[in-house]
Amino acid sequence: MIPAMTMIDPEQESRRLAEVYSSQSDGELAQVAGQISELTDLAREALRAELGKRGMYIGPLPEPADSKAPEFRDLVPIRTFWNLLEAELAKGLLESAGIEAFLFDDNMVRLDWFNANALGGVKLRVDADQVEEATRILEENASADAPPEDEDSLA
Repeated sequence: MIPAMTMIDPEQESRRLAEVYSSQSDGELAQVAGQISELTDLAREALRAELGKRGMYIGPLPEPADSKAPEFRDLVPIRTFWNLLEAELAKGLLESAGIEAFLFDDNMVRLDWFNANALGGVKLRVDADQVEEATRILEENASADAPPEDEDSLA
């Protein structure tokens, strides 16, 4: 039988960490601070408190990688599709050319295709600095897919 996991009491753990850090030398604390990204949130707070008590400043302490602010991107709509399959194909074409592309409102249309009218279709968006390249790729593909014009029909 597997033993049940015990829950850690945050207050008790904070006190324990404060005791551990207060018993360490300045050099040991600086060494721990150098590895702060590997510490839990409670350990980081306790370390900062102890460093503050001692008046130690070792530079800005890096935040862990998972707590960074989300990246916001300037995504520009380059096409609107009424057909979800065409939108997926265009997205795939761009991604195969190395351009990261995103579909907006595709899930709502996937739920009920009547939503496409209310939402204004499925929007294909790319980063602002890749608009020209993405547009060129889509236009080249559209002209390659067009049936050849028959000279008899032009006369």
